[in-house]
Amino acid sequence: MARVINFNAGPAALPLGALERAQKELLDIEGSGMSVMEHSHRGKVYEAVHNEAIALVKELMNVSDDYDILLLQGGASQQFAVVPMNLLAQGKSSDYVMTGAWSQKAYKEAKVLGTARVAGTTEKDKKFSRIPKQSELELDPNAAYVHITSNNTIFGTQFQEFPDTGTVPLIADMSSDIAWRPIDVSKFGLIYAGAQKNLGPSGLVVVIVRKDLVEAGRKDIPVIFQYRTHVENNSLYNTPPTFSVYMLRNVLSEVKANGGLSAMEKLNREKAGLLYEAIDARSDVFACPVDKDSRSFMNVVFTLKTPELETEFLAEAKKLKMEGLKGHRSVGGMRASIYNAVPREGVATLADLIKKFKA
Repeated sequence: MARVINFNAGPAALPLGALERAQKELLDIEGSGMSVMEHSHRGKVYEAVHNEAIALVKELMNVSDDYDILLLQGGASQQFAVVPMNLLAQGKSSDYVMTGAWSQKAYKEAKVLGTARVAGTTEKDKKFSRIPKQSELELDPNAAYVHITSNNTIFGTQFQEFPDTGTVPLIADMSSDIAWRPIDVSKFGLIYAGAQKNLGPSGLVVVIVRKDLVEAGRKDIPVIFQYRTHVENNSLYNTPPTFSVYMLRNVLSEVKANGGLSAMEKLNREKAGLLYEAIDARSDVFACPVDKDSRSFMNVVFTLKTPELETEFLAEAKKLKMEGLKGHRSVGGMRASIYNAVPREGVATLADLIKKFKA
């Protein structure tokens, strides 16, 4: 079997061990004579998988009992709307820090549902090529919440330090960098993440939400969109995406077996270092358009001197079985998404190509 080096931004690479486990259990899980996809979500076999997945999120991210962990559908894009539906009370305003396309979409949804304001942006000065500093944020101390996008897949930027929002709940879309390193969950009121980058396949979103925010959430919205509904039903109010939850369990089991999030951080910093060093040392041909203190450890974006060279570079990468390096259509260039499951050897192969291509 010929596996490629997968640099896709999402759906993205999955740990080989998690895939092999799924392959082994695809027709028969736990001697039940059925695939997990065929089991009732109310049955004991699936229930065990479901609860193990939640327990692994809690364990690996060190989530306290002050929080609920939800496994939902609709992806992060649905959470753009569900967050203000639940947390933006009438007469209150919400703050949004603008760092790219996804934060813009989240802000747009909030404006439909209530009052939202831009508390900081780096769009005008450098086209989202950096993360705003704390001193640049104009936060409303009476806001219902402050929303950030922790990592920006399109522009290759990432919060290295999270903003201090005082007593105002900090909400983070962590779709593209959740579980890349240990974080202090207690700094957040709510974290949500589409699974298809670091956690599993598409079709699932993980929500970590503080219990007091669930209790205070609005009740004048459809029941299916209320966080309390899913808390009360252990994320089984309706049929969950059972295979995606199963794969979440498999992926997090692999992360745990390989040393947890501290080990992931060490590996991810090493992988990103290989690429940024190769790019920076060949600045007459390659360039990274992101300020160094804002560079993402998950999505390394770079350009070549001319479009013709970029086309040639992609062709050379293809020969080495590299996939997914073409940048987002809105910005062009190159993008190497080096999530947890992308092996160091694959990243080293790309760094070596950068060196050889320059020569």
